[in-house]
Amino acid sequence: MMKRKLAENWKRVEQRINDACDRAGRKASSVTLVAVTKYASLDILRALVELGVPHLGESRVQEFTKRAGFINEWLIRRARDPQATARPRPKWHMVGHLQRNKVKSILPWVDLIHSVDSLRLAEEIDAQSERLDRVTPVLLQVNAADEPGKNGVAVAATTHLAEQICSLDHVELRGLMTMAPLSDDPEKPRYVFGRARELFDEVIGDRMGGPAFQELSMGMSNDFEQGIEAGATLVRVGSALFEGIELAPQPISAE
Repeated sequence: MMKRKLAENWKRVEQRINDACDRAGRKASSVTLVAVTKYASLDILRALVELGVPHLGESRVQEFTKRAGFINEWLIRRARDPQATARPRPKWHMVGHLQRNKVKSILPWVDLIHSVDSLRLAEEIDAQSERLDRVTPVLLQVNAADEPGKNGVAVAATTHLAEQICSLDHVELRGLMTMAPLSDDPEKPRYVFGRARELFDEVIGDRMGGPAFQELSMGMSNDFEQGIEAGATLVRVGSALFEGIELAPQPISAE
């Protein structure tokens, strides 16, 4: 029952993405859906992988490392079972606020960090990545809504910080991420996402980002269509994937 409902929700979200791409004159393949697992149980997480969901996201470091480790061990056991269908390892996205003292614990698992919002954090990722002899892809989180107390670099400081991050040897700046305020007015997220798109184009125009600077992470369950229409290449969807499926209480996150 749970797997069937999960598959139905996944298809429904994919259709919403396709429809938004049609309205924007874009190919659906230009948008990557990141399934934000939030408080989904490990059984639900495993069912997502069995469905072939290729991108998983988490907003809390402790849950991120727990879930990534669980899936890795499960896939290793599954690969040893001749009766089981092989499944590729999903790509893991850190979409929530990241503290510098937590960088070391997520680096062995993470494929893309969406939430870099300061030079000090970028430098810590760079230092820890050097120890692992890797280059870590990141997005610069921008407070495009100018919300007081919210995470993300100020709009006016975005291009300067992007330039500084690009100077680090073990961090690769892939693009920008932003969050729109929760609102029933669809014009509010459109304004915020449009502003982030302008910053994205500005970084490209100033030739600071390099060839890897191609990603815009914009939109959650309630506003990802507006994000796609503004140019999002990554959408972070949680609650829309789990409609009708019992979950634990969920805090506000960077879904």
